[in-house]
Amino acid sequence: MISLESILKAQMNIKGIVQTTPLSYMDNYSQLFDANIYFKREDLQQVRSYKIRGAYNRIKNLSKEALNKGVVCASAGNHAQGVAFACHHLKVNGVIFMPVTTPKQKVSQVKMFGGDYTSIQLIGDTFDESSKAAEAYQEQHNATYVHPFNDWDVMAGQGTVGLEILDSMNTPIDYLFLPVGGGGLASGIITVFKNLSPHTKIIGLEPKGAPSLTRSLEAGENIKIYNIDKFVDGAAVQKMGDHTFPICKEYLSDVTLIDEGHICKTILKLYNENAIVAEPAGALAVSALDHYKEAIKGKTVVCILSGGNNDITRMEEMKERAMLYDGLKHYFIVRFPQRAGALKEFVGNVLSDTDDIVHFEYTKKNSRSTASAVVGIELSKPEDFSPLLERMKAKGFFGEYLNEKPELFQHII
Repeated sequence: MISLESILKAQMNIKGIVQTTPLSYMDNYSQLFDANIYFKREDLQQVRSYKIRGAYNRIKNLSKEALNKGVVCASAGNHAQGVAFACHHLKVNGVIFMPVTTPKQKVSQVKMFGGDYTSIQLIGDTFDESSKAAEAYQEQHNATYVHPFNDWDVMAGQGTVGLEILDSMNTPIDYLFLPVGGGGLASGIITVFKNLSPHTKIIGLEPKGAPSLTRSLEAGENIKIYNIDKFVDGAAVQKMGDHTFPICKEYLSDVTLIDEGHICKTILKLYNENAIVAEPAGALAVSALDHYKEAIKGKTVVCILSGGNNDITRMEEMKERAMLYDGLKHYFIVRFPQRAGALKEFVGNVLSDTDDIVHFEYTKKNSRSTASAVVGIELSKPEDFSPLLERMKAKGFFGEYLNEKPELFQHII
């Protein structure tokens, strides 16, 4: 198990290297939820995530002999940046394995932080595939493997986030919301709070498309899941750590799945209202407030905003996912009569004045009486959907509703 003493030692190891990030009182969220809401701003770290804490602590604790042999790690991005930063600062050679699907922004950041002390290998589609490659490299070269979460020193480093939160607060914390991927952050913070603030309810959040902890809790053991949605790349793992799972299982007060569309909605809200750039994993804890709005009324709540490494090229996808989640964008296969004026009839008699066509694909390929078009329609409010569907069916234009058919949706759109 991790000890509080190991976390206090980690705090000394990272002192002067890792920033003590602010615990910011959020006026707009506090008013919205009738609670005292604070954000722990780990997005303001040098590497824009908390991962630097565990990576630096792990490498700092290595012997001189181990340092001379170098380090290796696997990461979807944030842990890689932490390892790269530590390698450059401690002048240790490191090899970093990353999934091919890692956003380019994160790959570029790793190169920048590591400089001449690190090299990058892009292998596999998931963290788990990259991790296997890193482990093979470690065995071949006898380097030290710096695991992103299933490592006691890494967990102790992440636990320093908890120490900083408690040092910054003068009042008891009722709820603490944090993201769970591999469980390193959760395990470290749990250790701090069960010793220093045992009354605090710690809630773990997972992306709906990568529910490794939820499925393991249902199974009663740490299991591997397949076919995960890698959109929330900082928290999308197929299996939690064998060290972290028992801690999370025993001490988390609750675990909740958050829809990826909801996460995107939160990212846009944070940017538009607070000028905060959050990555998908970083927005998990804030998204959870909507799920606990009754429980947290009048309470003191801390959300760990775990990272801000967001690739701007993903913003259109995030906007799309948010609108789909809110019921404001809908895709259909529309069957048009192959005659002049059919489109005009659709626009004039099916769409309302506030409905907007945002996607349209149609090609006349044959002489059949009807032909299909893929049409995306944006609504001004979710309540407009049912009347739209009724008009489409009544006028004979309805073919298929694609939003509820994910495989077909992803193939066509």
